[in-house]
Amino acid sequence: MKRPRHLSSEERALWDLVAKRAEPLDKPRAKAVRPAPKKPDVKGAPQSRPLPAFKVGERVDHSADHDLLPSLGQQLRAAPVQMDQKAYGRLRRGKLKPEARIDLHGMTLAQAHPALTGFILRSASMGHRLVLVITGKGKNRDDGGPIPTKFGVLRHQVPQWLAMAPLGGLVLQVTEAHIRHGGGGAYYVYLRRSR
Repeated sequence: MKRPRHLSSEERALWDLVAKRAEPLDKPRAKAVRPAPKKPDVKGAPQSRPLPAFKVGERVDHSADHDLLPSLGQQLRAAPVQMDQKAYGRLRRGKLKPEARIDLHGMTLAQAHPALTGFILRSASMGHRLVLVITGKGKNRDDGGPIPTKFGVLRHQVPQWLAMAPLGGLVLQVTEAHIRHGGGGAYYVYLRRSR
């Protein structure tokens, strides 16, 4: 058991000084009186003008506010042109005739991927430069649920497959087909020249 500690005379004098300055908690304090605010001098004040009519947010540029990705067609049009500009212009206008075509309508992803890969490899080995890949526009299967379903799964997947190995090294340009060759439901695939 510890013995109680006794204060030295210096410690006792310091304690007494602190105790004299302290106020008890239960003692009511007098409320501080604040002076009334001064009224502004009306004679020297500038005249206040009414605010012009405005709408909240009217000067804000909302062009970059959305977080939606650009459509697939917009992404393909924004991609840099890798082929000859003159040939690309003729391609976009539908003036070039595809040398071969494949129709992926009605295929599942598991069926379409190997079919597309084999078609592009065969076309490149035969020396074709322009081929047409028909995907269809897809059916709208969105049932309104909280998670949206893709519109035209093959249409979205084919450009990705064409950019990946083993096809990425063979493909020079992918663009949506002209309306006479299927429009948004088909792609022109411009292949690199075989060496």
